[in-house]
Amino acid sequence: MSKPKIRFKGYCNDWERRKLSELMISLQNNTLSRANLSKETGVAKNVHYGDVLIKFGEVLDVSKEQLPMILDESVMTKYKSSFLHNGDVIVADTAEDSTVGKCSEIAGVNDEVVMAGLHTIPYRPVEKFATGYLGYYLNSNAYHNQLIPLMQGIKVTSISKSVMQDTNIVYPKSIEEQAMIGNYFQYLDHLITLHQRQCENTKKLKKFMLQKMFPKKNQKNPEIRFAGFTNDWERRKVGELLEERNEQAPMSEDYPLMAFIANQGVAPKGERYDRSALVNDETGKKYKRTKYGDFIYSSNNLETGSIGLNKYGNACISPVYSIFKPTGKTELDFLGRRFLRKDFINEMVRWRQGVVYGQWKIHETDFMKIEVTIPSVEEQQKIGNYFDALDHLITLHQNKCDELKKLKKFMLQNMFI
Repeated sequence: MSKPKIRFKGYCNDWERRKLSELMISLQNNTLSRANLSKETGVAKNVHYGDVLIKFGEVLDVSKEQLPMILDESVMTKYKSSFLHNGDVIVADTAEDSTVGKCSEIAGVNDEVVMAGLHTIPYRPVEKFATGYLGYYLNSNAYHNQLIPLMQGIKVTSISKSVMQDTNIVYPKSIEEQAMIGNYFQYLDHLITLHQRQCENTKKLKKFMLQKMFPKKNQKNPEIRFAGFTNDWERRKVGELLEERNEQAPMSEDYPLMAFIANQGVAPKGERYDRSALVNDETGKKYKRTKYGDFIYSSNNLETGSIGLNKYGNACISPVYSIFKPTGKTELDFLGRRFLRKDFINEMVRWRQGVVYGQWKIHETDFMKIEVTIPSVEEQQKIGNYFDALDHLITLHQNKCDELKKLKKFMLQNMFI
């Protein structure tokens, strides 16, 4: 079959199938290591294989990306005939897995000198291709699957220029169709980058506001407050805000066995951790029950995120966790965020007993003695709602980003052959 499953309207001709050796010539690459490159200044830009594998996408705009710089002018003289042009393709010929062969098509070259670096194979098309087509095609499964049986090595995988010569490149003869394909995937990448950036910016804002909207140690008030709130925050013992829930019972339909996942909270067990098949109902093994809004922590793993609110609902979890229910004197979302702050966790760690990891314990009675500074319930609600809105934005952008990545993967599988 010489036609892809999905095409733009108006195109129906069969695609061309040619050997790489017929369509491209190889250029020279330098062998400069990271140690011989500069992050700031130099005489030429250098495309390193590690950046192709991890950092750069299918199309590398050298005018927008920060590339390492070559310091030695003699390198320019030696490789003058191999300065990169727009449309050249840089293949990473070495990796620790089957990502070897990942490549970037060069774009954005103006007056600056750009060169292919260590462990790369630079290629230059001898026929004209629309911007982006080769970059996306050569990274698609349609092409990359040809490389997998040609790879060599165990711990470090590599591919040679000679074996790539006989691989096939399949493409539409129409430059317009190539351009539409390249533009489509570049647009998807633009949207993905946009949502990733907005997600990261919102995370940074959240981190900043978490630092500014809660009082620092020995301070009564935060640096940033909502208008209308001026009263000092009050110190309360945890025991005034929470009381221990120590209900132990076998798992049931109403209280299913769940996991408590770091930085996520109560959630269904993944296949890797699901041991429910090993539980014998006849033994009546008991777990701790928890309900929505409970505060939960593991004494051994506080620093790695095993602390937070139950946002799931009724569940049974391991007895190693300490569980507390709210007394109703504080707003749940605010309390959850207040207790996740580093200063509070550090205070909890001060009460931890035991010498060996796995045997550390913060006794529930000691936890209840810890003091925490909180504002009025009305201000708590304002703060909780504000951070809920930020979390919603983060989730929104992350979900959109994930959807676009799935769409891109699907289209890469169906728009090339």
